[in-house]
Amino acid sequence: MWDLQELKRHREVIDQLDWDMTPEKAVETYLEWGTGWSRKGEFVRYDGQISYYFVIYDWEKPLRVTLVRRDVEGMQEIAAIDAPQELIQAAIYQGGKKPGVGVYAITDELANWLKNALYS
Repeated sequence: MWDLQELKRHREVIDQLDWDMTPEKAVETYLEWGTGWSRKGEFVRYDGQISYYFVIYDWEKPLRVTLVRRDVEGMQEIAAIDAPQELIQAAIYQGGKKPGVGVYAITDELANWLKNALYS
């Protein structure tokens, strides 16, 4: 799995990052076939569609931000990024800690930190 420095070497991935994708939206987009009408067009539109997005797994110690590649075939963890713990904790808190779920979206603040780290 890549770290931040290795990810920075892969512009082809960075250029495809979906900063608006969340774990919930990814499930709706890639796994919930047949409910497109209720998702306002948020579904796979073509064969081979891929999304790259960041998630937080609350069971990891220390907490990290994980880059995921998702398509209709499944998902793959691409990179694990060490980010400020207070930003990660705030994202979990903002997401509303859900027992048994453990996967959270990043916040705007964390996205800004990642963008600064990736594009500098």
